[in-house]
Amino acid sequence: MSGPQRFVVVHPDADTLARATAARFLLALADAQSLRHPVHVAITGGTIGTQVLAEIGRSELLGVVDFTGVHVWWIDERFVPTGDPDRNEGQAGEALLARLPIPEENVHRMPSSDQAKDAEAAARDYAAELARFAPEGALAPELDLVLLGMGPDGHIASLFPGQGTVAITDRAVIGVHDSPKPPPERISLTLPVLNNTRQTWIVVSGAAKADPVRQALEGADPDELPVAAAAGRDVTVWLVDAEAAGQD
Repeated sequence: MSGPQRFVVVHPDADTLARATAARFLLALADAQSLRHPVHVAITGGTIGTQVLAEIGRSELLGVVDFTGVHVWWIDERFVPTGDPDRNEGQAGEALLARLPIPEENVHRMPSSDQAKDAEAAARDYAAELARFAPEGALAPELDLVLLGMGPDGHIASLFPGQGTVAITDRAVIGVHDSPKPPPERISLTLPVLNNTRQTWIVVSGAAKADPVRQALEGADPDELPVAAAAGRDVTVWLVDAEAAGQD
């Protein structure tokens, strides 16, 4: 491979997108495990993200992956109490993780508001957890795969437009205190971690997101459209349904 590559894959509808992404995800992990051990992935929440996780749990390909050798990280989390339905980890647990033979110590949940005094402390704690698995001098382990969603405003993780957070490079994790969508307090990985990955997949569905998809692919300003900054070191794949691709 001569350099980073970018692909756009269009599926006819959201259900097909979720099923196809689930199969692709499992095959990508199986491929990675043939070369490396352990494998590190970062997952997302949101409507289509959670649907993908549920489809992974139902996939006939589930057995091709040795989940005892997989580490799961979160790209962001809502800073609310343990068990709160807003928590991404709860949605992921119900949709997928409860169905997997994965060691509990391999599931790296972001701290909740009853585990850290504030979002900044939670961010420091999660950064320390990432550093435990990082090569010397690195902020975090190299991720084999990052599964990103995108909001209608073009945000990824909890990096929102106009807040300057896409420019942060000296920390692995940040506290977010003024999220434009509730809840306002969050924790998020930063771009140096999100982009230190072999493969980045951006999964998007719905006509409301067609404009930001187009703008990102055309090279929008990342501060105005954070998803434009998302890029895997080897491969970036946009996995979209026909509506998000702007197709009638």
